[in-house]
Amino acid sequence: MPLPPRHPLTENPVQLYALGDSAIVLQFGDAISQEIHRAIQAVAAYLEEHPFPGFVEHVPAFTTLTVYYNPWLASQAGRLDPYAEVARQLQELLSQVQVPVDSTASPVVEIPVCYGGSFGPDLDVVARHTGLTPEQVVALHTAPEYLVYMIGFAPGFPYLGGMNEQLAAPRKDQPRAEVPAGSVGIAGKQTGIYSLPTPGGWQLIGRTPRRLFTPEAASPSLLRAGQRLRFVPISAEEFHQLQENEL
Repeated sequence: MPLPPRHPLTENPVQLYALGDSAIVLQFGDAISQEIHRAIQAVAAYLEEHPFPGFVEHVPAFTTLTVYYNPWLASQAGRLDPYAEVARQLQELLSQVQVPVDSTASPVVEIPVCYGGSFGPDLDVVARHTGLTPEQVVALHTAPEYLVYMIGFAPGFPYLGGMNEQLAAPRKDQPRAEVPAGSVGIAGKQTGIYSLPTPGGWQLIGRTPRRLFTPEAASPSLLRAGQRLRFVPISAEEFHQLQENEL
């Protein structure tokens, strides 16, 4: 089977800058795009397979990859100041990475969601704002295959790309003091899932019984950047049945 087409990162130069005394930010661009996302994922994967001395962890975002390192171990490796040594290592790494032109196929994670009612108290708000019926909002929200661009805001909270722009709705003027875990919301042109009970101002259109963050698990976050998911509508009865299985 032929390998998927790839291009070197040197075609799209990456900017490096310091973040404190133990991290470097790799800036891949200034616009959210699948091309930049693929580049970030390729560098993150290569870094995991080829860690430099002193490497601690990396944190991917929409347009950046932040690399944390141990300054002492990094300076011992190159007998240079830590930032200069890690920057040198990263520049060398960037010259080796090949970015896939297209995303490789991966299993799609299905997220069951009960829409409306007490599970999605803002479904009617979004419907009125968009000029759609609640049923049309649900149909449009469950139609696409979403891409997890990053995990942030709270542990396990996925920022998703791919929502139909007809569903765009502003954040609430007055955020809620606590949003239930599993709540599916819309803010602007984005949709996401609250992984923990937290304050929040997104318009809540449904809730999933799946646990997105389980701190005691070996892999606490259900989702990770680079995965794809699809929302599947379920009834309130199905919600409670699935919720029992998650406990």
